[in-house]
Amino acid sequence: MLENINTSLFSFINATPDSAQWIIDLAIFIAKDMITVVPLLVMILWLWGPRNQVCAQRQLIIKMAIALIVSLAVSWIMGHLFPHDRPFVDHVGYNFLHHAADDSFPSDHGTVIFTVALAFLFWHRIWSGAILMVLAVTIAWSRVYLGVHWPLDMVGGLLVAMIGCLSAQMVWQKYGASLYRTLQTCYRICFALPIRKGWVRD
Repeated sequence: MLENINTSLFSFINATPDSAQWIIDLAIFIAKDMITVVPLLVMILWLWGPRNQVCAQRQLIIKMAIALIVSLAVSWIMGHLFPHDRPFVDHVGYNFLHHAADDSFPSDHGTVIFTVALAFLFWHRIWSGAILMVLAVTIAWSRVYLGVHWPLDMVGGLLVAMIGCLSAQMVWQKYGASLYRTLQTCYRICFALPIRKGWVRD
């Protein structure tokens, strides 16, 4: 039954040769490049920001990093336990984005961006999490639209992201304070000159 739903949703979303070229080009940009928002957010939130918020921002980054590690590990395990071919491997629909013919479930892109969106939703601001969730759904749509993922691959990414964030919260409650102090010390040593020059926050 799930496979039937998966195939039906894919057929509804997937682009065709009759689809507008500008939409396909936009989807390719979203699918390939919008994920770069993750490292940009990490860099900006760790290095800069209002002085009274830097500590909270860095704690968010650490928790998000823990969640990503867990999410990607679970995703890797699930991909090996429940291998699933990509649509173009099964000759279903149309493919508009070059991609290796590896396992599609759950989506790595979906796992990463949904983990980041949930992290901001849970540990930052509702509005920032909501914006990132819209971005996550858009990226998920683009990769199905272009034919490199099934819809349930993205649902799997969302579920794995939830597991990652829940695990990160449990790890943080036990080891968060010491982990933050250690990473803060390493940062101050490695970035001593930029900190002294005032280019980045202490």
